[in-house]
Amino acid sequence: MGTPYERVKLARDNKRPTGQDYIRNIFSGFLELHGDRKYADDKAIIGGIAYLNDTPITVIAIEKGHSAAERMERNFGAPHPEGYRKALRLMKQAEKFGRPIVCFVDTSGAYCGIGAEERGQGQAIAENLMEMSTLGVPVISVLIGEGGSGGALALAVADRVWMLQNAVYSVISPEGCASILWKDAAQADVAAESLKLTVEDAEKLGVIERILPEDDIGEKVYYDRIRTLFTDEIAELSHTPDLIEARYRRFRRIGTIGTNS
Repeated sequence: MGTPYERVKLARDNKRPTGQDYIRNIFSGFLELHGDRKYADDKAIIGGIAYLNDTPITVIAIEKGHSAAERMERNFGAPHPEGYRKALRLMKQAEKFGRPIVCFVDTSGAYCGIGAEERGQGQAIAENLMEMSTLGVPVISVLIGEGGSGGALALAVADRVWMLQNAVYSVISPEGCASILWKDAAQADVAAESLKLTVEDAEKLGVIERILPEDDIGEKVYYDRIRTLFTDEIAELSHTPDLIEARYRRFRRIGTIGTNS
């Protein structure tokens, strides 16, 4: 499986499918919606309405792109506050019309530039965390690559959180952690060991419910399998008596190793 830092490198590989690839291969009739109605349209987050088989859903993805040009256009998957506000606008719209929500997460973290901070980056993320916790429709979030800090969590307060086999989920990047602790980003491999960022760590801590194998990643059978998982999971969540209470209990359980209660 490789060391934790090797897994980080795999999660960052620009050949991995991105959010757009999942949307194109799993859903049909995707209609992208733009803008946060306040400032701008952030291309690091895409979202809109699509069909999962015959079920209308809202799908949202943090998009990195593949080529250098695409990655620059998408700000390397580092959203601005208007991106998170767009995502929240679409989630509240989904709740209004009773549509389940699927989120794909792949980011090293929210953009930390001066402009983003001036426009309320921290507040935008905090509002997403609060609002997602009380959404009255099923929410599934899938970490498909990097899951970095609050920038990832802002789309992952969900009823079910899944991770790909070589995805990572961490409060900070290994390089950032190493720079803070040892003043040396070259110690990133050591930091990665300590951050408990692999799928096995996340599953053990109760952070995720499912690990998605990557043996056939990008192939038709791979996307077909995930479509079936989405269909079954949404059907089950739709019959949950008190979805909000169940979501609350889910997050309260995180970190209580060895118990499912």
